[in-house]
Amino acid sequence: MELDRLKNRRYGFFWYSALWKVLRTVLILACAGTLVCGLIYTGWQKFDQAFFAPVDPADTAEIAFKVKSGSSLSTVSRELESSGLIANSTVFKYMADFSGMGQRIQSGSYSFTKAMSAQEILDQLISGDGRPNTMRITIIPGWTVEDVANYLVKIGLLEREDTFLGLCKTGESYRGYEFIDEVLASSRASGRIYALEGYLSPNTYEVYTSSDEDAIIKKLLNQTDAVYLSNYAERADALGLTMDEVFTLASMIETEAKTGDFARVSAVFHNRLSANMTRGSDATVKYVSGSRKMSLSETDLTVSSPYNTYLVRGLPVGPICNPSMDAVIAALYPDEQYVAQKYMYFCSKDPDSGELYFSRTLEEHNAAVATYRPLWEEYDRSRGL
Repeated sequence: MELDRLKNRRYGFFWYSALWKVLRTVLILACAGTLVCGLIYTGWQKFDQAFFAPVDPADTAEIAFKVKSGSSLSTVSRELESSGLIANSTVFKYMADFSGMGQRIQSGSYSFTKAMSAQEILDQLISGDGRPNTMRITIIPGWTVEDVANYLVKIGLLEREDTFLGLCKTGESYRGYEFIDEVLASSRASGRIYALEGYLSPNTYEVYTSSDEDAIIKKLLNQTDAVYLSNYAERADALGLTMDEVFTLASMIETEAKTGDFARVSAVFHNRLSANMTRGSDATVKYVSGSRKMSLSETDLTVSSPYNTYLVRGLPVGPICNPSMDAVIAALYPDEQYVAQKYMYFCSKDPDSGELYFSRTLEEHNAAVATYRPLWEEYDRSRGL
């Protein structure tokens, strides 16, 4: 009996000893794991605080941020950092790439704060700014470069006019278009107000809301390139005109008449050119002076400018607006009957309707002017001019 009890004690001791070894190993591993997890958690907290947490939780002032169409993740990350919205652009880029969100960032105009975390900013960039990605714009025939710039700012597509106007003034960024390169290389380039005047093709376009000035201008120039067909160029050659001269003439036609009279006005201008006369277009004077008057004074008509066709023989130095293709076609194909009958003059017959009176002789034209000038003057007075 005593021997059996001793055996049982020894057996129990060994069993408890083995169990303790197992439990001790488990406890050691558990403590080590807890310690490691604690260290990892603490490290992550510090890393998160340094790179992912809000830059300034107390600063809720809104900061405008724009992502342009085609911007890379690297570019967006750098611009976020430079705006003070995230702590580190490289970490933000890796976070977006690692989460598979790097290619899903949408262009648009956003409003962020420094109280937003990097993840909240990324989520917003992926969701978009809540605005349409595209919008429709309509460029009206007869608008000048400045009219187009004003319109684009008014509808919110551009923030300011200055960059757009600067690009249109020099035209240097668009030498890749043959017709613009020809303009800049010609003697007509000197004295022009805007090198691109005449070539911002009137039409309705769908554009990205994130489009910048350069993208918009290229879209309009692409349209001009597309609609000026090879047979138009051949017709211009037959008339002895360059493309720039055709668009200059078309811009005068567009400004002087309604569509129904385009070909007749074109005939008058062609006849005066053949007779080596000045074109005598009020519209060219108004382009320089900015006057909106119907009845121009002697001072207006004698303004010194390469655009003033009362003083300059032939065509002005460049287009005075962006003409429609109807006006371009009229410039190329004047009314044959009016050309044959030598119509040399026209004037406004009704300021409200735009109806014109055409004359063959100067005497007939002067009589028409004397008849209709009171209507022009009254029209000016009614508009406070």
